[in-house]
Order: sequence, then C-alpha cells, then structure tokens
Amino acid sequence: MLKKYFIPSSLVLLLLLSSFIAKENNASYNHKTEINFFKGTWKDALIKAKAEKKIIFLDIGASWCGPCKKLKNKTFTNAKVAAYFNTNFINVILDGEDGADGTMLAEKYNLAYYPSLFFIDSTGNVLKAGSGYYNSREILQFAKSVSK
Repeated sequence: MLKKYFIPSSLVLLLLLSSFIAKENNASYNHKTEINFFKGTWKDALIKAKAEKKIIFLDIGASWCGPCKKLKNKTFTNAKVAAYFNTNFINVILDGEDGADGTMLAEKYNLAYYPSLFFIDSTGNVLKAGSGYYNSREILQFAKSVSK
C-alpha cells in the first residue's frame, strides 16, 4: 500500500520543486537593473540635489529619437552604469519637445542634438555636457570625469 502512494506523491513533490526552481531562475533572469530616474519637477530635482549634495545627471531626448531609445534600452540598463549613477547622481530624464520642464530646459541649455546629456550642479549650472549615444564604458568615463 505504501508503494501505491509513494510514487505519485513523489512525482507531485518533484513537479512542485521544479516549478519553484524555474520561477526563482526566471525571477533573477528577468530582473532588470536600470538607472532610477527622479519623478518630480525640475525645481524639485534641484532641491533634492542640494539637500543630498549631489550632481544632477540630465538626459534630454525626444520620443522619436533612435539614439535616445538605444541609450535608454542599452546603456541605462547596464548594471555597472545603473549602480554608479544611482549612487552618485540625481538622475533626470526629460523629453525636450514635450512637457514644461523638458521644453524649458531644452531652450535654456540651447539644445542642438538629441540626446543631450548634462551634469548640472544644484544651482542649475552645467558642469559638463555631451550629446549623442554613449555605450556603457563611455558614459561611465564621462560620469567619472565629473564626479571626482
């Protein structure tokens, strides 16, 4: 009688265990590391930067911009880039053609290209600027030249 129940219950246990392991593997595989971008107004970002004594990293792009999309999907999701930027900067991403802050800053900083990347102090002064697509290595070099 014991053999009669042992095999089916062992199979059920094995299926449950394999299902649990698969979920755990998928959860870690699908976990996406990325730069955490500040949610709030530009004024609020300046206040936060001052309070935390951090530099602001500002990315101004446009919804139609291919290099902007590549930067967002490739570079900003790199684990080393995300860790460095999340630790050292207040990160802000805006559309230069949409929204009050995005259009205002695109005009203020005389944007010529998308994406335009800025490192800005808490008073709004540009410390360093660049434009175009940066791969993970390039953007880390760019950021480290400002934060040291």
